[in-house]
Parts: sequence; structure tokens; C-alpha cells
Amino acid sequence: MSDDTLSTNPFIDADGDHLHEECGVFGIFSHTDAAALSTLGLHALQHRGQEAAGIVTFDGSQFHSERHMGLVGDNFTKKAVLDRLAGSCAIGHTRYSTTGASALRNVQPLYADFAGGGFAMAHNGNLTNAMTLQRQLQQRGSIFQSTSDSETILHLIATSDGKNLVDKLIDALRQVEGAYALVALSEKKLIGARDPLGVRPLLLGDLHGSYVLASETCALDIIGARFVRDIEPGEMVVISKDGLQSLRPFEQRNHPRFCIFEYVYFARPDSAVNGVNVYGVRKRIGEELAREAPADADLVVPVPDSGTPAAIGFAQAANLPFELGIIRNHYVGRTFIQPTDSIRHMGVKLKHNANREMLDGKRVVLVDDSIVRGTTSLKIVQMVREAGAREVHMRIASPPTTNSCFYGVDTPEKAKLLASRMSIEEMAAYIKVDSLAFLTIDGLYRAVGEAKRNNEIPQFCDACFTGEYPTALTDHEKPNDVVKATRLAEAG
Repeated sequence: MSDDTLSTNPFIDADGDHLHEECGVFGIFSHTDAAALSTLGLHALQHRGQEAAGIVTFDGSQFHSERHMGLVGDNFTKKAVLDRLAGSCAIGHTRYSTTGASALRNVQPLYADFAGGGFAMAHNGNLTNAMTLQRQLQQRGSIFQSTSDSETILHLIATSDGKNLVDKLIDALRQVEGAYALVALSEKKLIGARDPLGVRPLLLGDLHGSYVLASETCALDIIGARFVRDIEPGEMVVISKDGLQSLRPFEQRNHPRFCIFEYVYFARPDSAVNGVNVYGVRKRIGEELAREAPADADLVVPVPDSGTPAAIGFAQAANLPFELGIIRNHYVGRTFIQPTDSIRHMGVKLKHNANREMLDGKRVVLVDDSIVRGTTSLKIVQMVREAGAREVHMRIASPPTTNSCFYGVDTPEKAKLLASRMSIEEMAAYIKVDSLAFLTIDGLYRAVGEAKRNNEIPQFCDACFTGEYPTALTDHEKPNDVVKATRLAEAG
């Protein structure tokens, strides 16, 4: 089966109505169990990407690479695979495709042999000028082996006049726009870098003297590593046998804009990202939602699992019972075969089933993290009504998602986002609820510890809610958005 065939197989996403995770990255330097620890770290980061995973190691003389479609546990728990990943230094990646097809050739870490030695790289985020740079590189003779935007960085390194790999990487990253949190491995160094706006998370840990890089603290917890600090926006850390060196090679023209949706959905609730506990934020989101949009109801029910912490907060603030009125089947993967329309419409029941005893005759508040296309919400509401609910009120733990993300989150084009083409009243009628309300943007900011959103200099990247993109969108044919983003960047 060719790589391109993989991207057009008969398996269709069973959860196609949610914003999908981006990617997770992991790296460890100078540890005898580097491959096994990377596997554990990727297990913890599996929620950030479930299409593919890869690990690259270096044993002091050569690099070893294992890249596979599918889950970490399906590919990296075999002894034969780990035995092939020799070495004390490693980087790993879990992938959900944003730019580039779901194909083996796009699975990371990517690897290249440069004049200065071998180099592997894993990237979380998305470059908004990758296509423009690729055309320029191709005109100068570069040949691309994948459709991933991350490969652009490798070609920029290869064509750089920098005196060593670190300088070449710096030169490459100075030319890209958009979001990146990346880990890289050379023959002598483990490198971590974060874009100047810090859109995607990256942190530093320590495991008995061995430095660790990861997307979230849950990856440190699983291996027993100590959290040291977040990698700062615009920072590059270079780890070698001589220790850790912190560089600030990127011009800080704007204020940091960490992705606020990491708190709403992407990060694991037991993680701390950007120094803030995710579960605590999600409970506060529910509390804010209960204050902003109360409902006359009998109980609060989460749409599991992403709506659960917010539903707990909502129930506590509203003094209503919290019940598991919908049960999730945790043994269903992300994809399944849908051969006919009748089977396709049953798809939601593969993951969720109504708990009739809790719902029959009740006025129910359903709490979910977001509404994207609206199709899943429609089916969930229908399922709850069929279980006997007398009223169904939907409360969403984020503002309406009205715009696409160009920074590493797989979102539909704007025209397919329900909130971009319907009012809240029209959305309520579409998903057939008695009432529908979303958290306000200021309520979301309060939940993450801010008094309100600073409309002049926003504290986070919230473009999916506001349409205010913090960088230019060079590759995207959205003139109004590009003009607005460029104006914001210049004003920053």
C-alpha cells in the first residue's frame, strides 16, 4: 500500500465534529533507557495525536528510526521495535495531521543527513508560510519527500550558510511564520525551540540528571521526571554533555499568545501547561458558564470526556446534581468503517450511550467543550431526548468557534463551522435544544486567571473565536484575515 493510499482508505473519523489535537513531542538526553522512556512519554501524549507515532534515537555512531501509522501502544511496546532503537538520546512524536496527508511519509520525527551530520526533528504546530517557502526552495532545486510543512524547516537548514547545525536551525526558524514547538536531535545535542509567540506548549524536565523535553507535564509524570520550567516563547535550549544552554535568537516583536484552546480541550486535564493546571481551569470555566448562562434544570450531564470538568464546575456553581447521563465507550478507536448511511448515523453510539435511568423525565443541562460542525451535538441531543429527557439545555465551555485555526489544530474551513454561518438561536434550532449558550470570551479569560480579554493586546491566541490572527497567513487565500493579522502584528 502506498503512502497516498493510506490517506484515502475506507476508514472515516468517528469523531469528525470536534477540533482535533495537533501533535505531541518528547525528547530525552543521555539516558540508557531513552527509547523506552520516549515510548512512555508518547503514551502520555497520545491524546495530542492518534494517527501515527515515531521515535528516533542516536547510539553514539548512528541514528535509528521507527515510524508507524497508528497508536503508540500498537507499535512501540514490542521488544523487537525497542531493540532496534539503540542509544541514550531520543526524540519522539505523536501525530494528528494538520498540514500534509495522513501518510507514512509524513510521520515524524523527520530525519536528514546534512553536511554537518545527521539531524532528526519533531514539530508541534503549523507554519503559515510553508507553501510559499517550499515554492522558493523548489525553484532553487530542493526536492521534497513529504507533504508536511515541517520538512520545510529541514530544507531551510540544508540551504543555510550557518557555521553549524544550531546556527543553521536558528537561520531556518527565523524565516518561518506561524507556530512551532519542536525538539531536534543531532549527533551531539538535543534541542528544543518555541516560536516567539509561544502558541504551542513545550517544557523542560529532569530525570535523575537527564534533561527531558515534552509538550505537557503528564509526559514527565509517567516517567517520574521533575518539572523544571516551561521553555519560554522565542527561546531555544541546546542540551549537550556540557549541560544546558539557553538562547534567545528570535526577535520578540509581539506579546506571547499561548493557545487558549489548550485549556479548553487539547491538553490533558492532569497536565499543567504554561504553569497553569488544566483541570482547575476547566472547572472554573464551568463555574463561569453557570454564572453567565444559568438554566432551570434538574441535573447537569457532561458530554464525556472533554465536557466533564466543566460540567462539574457548572453543577457546583449552580447547586445542581452532577450525573453521568451519558456513558462513553473507551474501547472504541478514533476510526471505524462506515459502509452505509444507516450505519454512519449510528456512529455516535459507538462512543456514547445514554444512561436512561438518569435522564428519563428530567430537565437536563448538557455541557460540552465546543460545537464545530454541529452534527455530533445534534445526535447527542437526539439520544438524550430518546432516553426520556423532558428538556435539554446545551451549555458550551468556550465561545462560538467561528474561524479556522492555522497554527496546528485540524479545524474545518470556516464555511463548515456552524457558528460562522448561524446565530446562536439558529444553532439551537438546528441541534434541537430548548436553549443554547456559550461561554463569553471574557468568561474564558477569567477562568484562566485574567480579569478580562485585553482587546488591544490579547493575552492568548484566540483566533478560532475572534478571527484575530497573531501572525500573517501568507499561504492562505483569506485577504481580509491576512490584512488584519498583518496589522495586528505590526501594532504589537
